[in-house]
Amino acid sequence: MKNENLHQKNEVNAWSVTWGVLMAVLFSAAAAYLGLKVGQVFEAAIPIAIIAVGVSTAAKRSSALKENVIIQSIGACSGAVVAGAIFTLPAIYILQAKYPDMSADFMQIFIASLLGGVLGILFLIPFRRYFVEAPQEQFPFPEATATTQVLKSGNATASDGSSSGSSPSQARPLLIAGLVGGLYDFIVATFGWWNENVTSRMLPFGEDLAEKTKLVFKNNTGAAVLGLGYIIGFRYALIITIGSLFVWWLVVPGMALLFPTDVLNQWTPTITKAVGEMSPEEIFTYYGKSIGIGAIAMAGIIGIIRSWGVIKSAVGLAAKATDSGTSADGSASANSQDLSFRFVAVAAILALLITFVFFWFGVMEGNLLFAVVAILLTAVIAFLFTTVAANAIAIVGSNPVSGMTLMTLILASVVMVAVGLKGISGMVAALVMGGVVCTALSMAGSFITDLKIGYWLGTQPKKQETWKFLGTLVSAATVGGVMMLLNETYGFASGTLAAPQANAMAAVIDPLMNGVGAPWLLYGIGALLAVVLTFCKVPALPFALGMFIPLELNVPLVIGGAVNWYVTTRSNNKEENEARGEKGNLIASGFIAGGALMGVISALLRFGGIQFNYEAWWANPLSELCSLVAYVLLIIYFIRATKTARR
Repeated sequence: MKNENLHQKNEVNAWSVTWGVLMAVLFSAAAAYLGLKVGQVFEAAIPIAIIAVGVSTAAKRSSALKENVIIQSIGACSGAVVAGAIFTLPAIYILQAKYPDMSADFMQIFIASLLGGVLGILFLIPFRRYFVEAPQEQFPFPEATATTQVLKSGNATASDGSSSGSSPSQARPLLIAGLVGGLYDFIVATFGWWNENVTSRMLPFGEDLAEKTKLVFKNNTGAAVLGLGYIIGFRYALIITIGSLFVWWLVVPGMALLFPTDVLNQWTPTITKAVGEMSPEEIFTYYGKSIGIGAIAMAGIIGIIRSWGVIKSAVGLAAKATDSGTSADGSASANSQDLSFRFVAVAAILALLITFVFFWFGVMEGNLLFAVVAILLTAVIAFLFTTVAANAIAIVGSNPVSGMTLMTLILASVVMVAVGLKGISGMVAALVMGGVVCTALSMAGSFITDLKIGYWLGTQPKKQETWKFLGTLVSAATVGGVMMLLNETYGFASGTLAAPQANAMAAVIDPLMNGVGAPWLLYGIGALLAVVLTFCKVPALPFALGMFIPLELNVPLVIGGAVNWYVTTRSNNKEENEARGEKGNLIASGFIAGGALMGVISALLRFGGIQFNYEAWWANPLSELCSLVAYVLLIIYFIRATKTARR
């Protein structure tokens, strides 16, 4: 894709900054709700780009392309900051159920998220040229490619200078799908007209099967999760779901068969039941998830080993390009103006010093040794993993940030215990450290997409880099507020919000910080499985994530992926299939954004005391049958809506 250095008015103005901040707030709230519910944070770049094009067209703004790049760049901070925060910090609330003395306040969440985002931006800037100026054959940037096409479509003009009308054709289906998906999920979350899950237990023999053989099938019927599966695609979603079925249909029944009367509680004394007496859900929670954790950690290690050459190459290029106007080949170019290397270095040192002070007085209770060790661990891990995150996004469009953060927590826990920090204080400290690192890695992966879009469309990276800090500030404040709201409304320990990554962090850190034996054997089994999968050329990370995330949240991903496959293969006309696939992306994005935003609104209503009691109805198997009917109708709508696309 060629660089399009278009001559336009200044892209940074009241319009672009205001809309960018608004998008950061809205999508931070939506992404936080969806991520805590299903464990997947959707990338907001494409929906924000479509909205930016739509509002610019409606306002009849001339030459709005670069303005839309800034809107998208500021707004996209939402997904990055949210992922960093919700993958780690809710673990503090989860552990409060066991340790009432633990606490987390808004400022702790806000500062950890903000500092992590700032560090991610600063650590990535020296490596920008390595990734964005490389040929697309080396780094295809799938998400950046799609987002760039959306932004360019809104800038297309007819020969007479009038708008081509392509942007309304993209904004309209996104808006309609957002309304459909939002209303669908709002009805379930607020009024409970039908169950949010369909399970094999709704049939009499299904209950017997779960009781006797520990086999169970579950599927979440939400619109947002269906849309997420479509965006992920069939292959990736299938690997995730196979990992889930491996645990739920092989490991869980297998353990009940092998240890029917054994109480396996060597690492968790609270377990008092024999494996054979447990429900499938209990076996998964106590044993299956630990295998998944080990697999995630090992998949992250394998990713770092494979990316070591990338790290060395990127560091070498950054060391040579110390002048803000110098490109990778040593020449100066108009759209290669980074923030100066001196500014980045000073700002990074200052950010690390502020983080050190935050650790020292805000987390480590004034202990200098603990704070020094914490900042050294945070700085080294965040810097090393920055290029791993950017490399993953540049190649496959997916950032394995949860696996890298899990490794960070394990390493931080072991080191902090070695220097004397244990117990409740140690858990809070390690989780806050993990929050900073996780947000930094998430931001690095997200930001490289924005910078590639700007490179293709001729926006100066210096402007994107400057205003990214504002988006990070707004997103950090928003996610802190939404997280506290959701905890007050649902409670992370209640199970209503899955918060799978945060639960994994809590499960790992608790035994390490309290001298209780961790399930190292189960971690080892998972790690060995990840090695075998890698040897067999099966992507280990998505398989491992499937092993850890509950079954009902993985099955709809493969259903959404199957819908993607169906709508893009029905015609003998390749262009028509591509058009349907693009229309499907818009509908899926609408489902995700609408469903997630209405989920936040539903949480606000509950927080305000407006709540309907439908627990008795959901206990009735008929509620699941109604859910199945509604889900089928939703899928039919999705497929039929894509058929209107034509080239």
